[in-house]
Amino acid sequence: MTRVPLRLGISRCLLGDEVRFDGGHKRDRFLTDVLGRYVEWVPVCPEVEAGLGTPREAMRLVGDPQRPRLLTIKDATDHTKALVAMTAPRLDELKALDLSGYVFKQGSPSCGVERVRVYTEQGMPSRIGVGLFSQAFVEQFPLIPVEEEGRLCDALLRENFIERIFCYRRYQDLLKDGVTRQAVVRFHTIHKYLLLAHSTQHYQWLGRLVGQAERYRPRELAVKYGDVFMKALAVKATVRKHVNVLQHILGHFKTQLGAAQKTELLDVITDYHRGLTPLIVPLTLIKHYVQMFDVAYIRDQVYLNPHPKELMLRNHV
Repeated sequence: MTRVPLRLGISRCLLGDEVRFDGGHKRDRFLTDVLGRYVEWVPVCPEVEAGLGTPREAMRLVGDPQRPRLLTIKDATDHTKALVAMTAPRLDELKALDLSGYVFKQGSPSCGVERVRVYTEQGMPSRIGVGLFSQAFVEQFPLIPVEEEGRLCDALLRENFIERIFCYRRYQDLLKDGVTRQAVVRFHTIHKYLLLAHSTQHYQWLGRLVGQAERYRPRELAVKYGDVFMKALAVKATVRKHVNVLQHILGHFKTQLGAAQKTELLDVITDYHRGLTPLIVPLTLIKHYVQMFDVAYIRDQVYLNPHPKELMLRNHV
């Protein structure tokens, strides 16, 4: 599906490393035992790498949510400078590793992606902050998919994140291959139905862009494309959008189906629309007919196989 390795950054504690403030870990077995079979993890613990040691006094973000300080809870020791000092060189190292995604520890004052507690000087919390290291990472690498391990318990968010890391890896490969205009057009062609399942607006914008490919130098075209491509995939796919895509796909071979076959396929699409079956059911039948009738255009669509089937992500959405 993509070249290996598909390399992801991850908060070290999620792999089972005992680097938490209390000397413990937060191993996530889905990440280590399931997704770990398909990716190469790059573990990072900003607090340990900043020299704060394990175990260490618990810390929290304090002050202005836009520029918070990292203070210990008990004696208010300020470790902001230490964390900031390790961040820039570590991000340079990660850039060289060509990451395709990152899974951060939820709620962490260094690694949380959203709704991290920030305390006033009087000790009143509000969930409006972002971890110091994760914020710097997202600012430097805005296209790289990021997620928190806690949110990956949600089947829709899990499927979306894993879809995005595989798509981003394909985009990285596109850039590495001495990109041409034809390669960008081909990339768009095989991702059309996946894009349509996320955002009609972005799908149409990208279609216009590749339709005007000759106006741009190849790399300029690829960079413009990639920015909107990743934004499109971050828009949540919905049942209604998936049904629209399934019906579009059906249009490519409905004249080849017998009456009973067409009824069967329409029935499973309806069952999916009503919430009676997961997405994998109509997709499995469609893939069967695509192979039976050798519908090359649909067979090549990433939408049918955006990630390894062994992850069974579409069994739950």
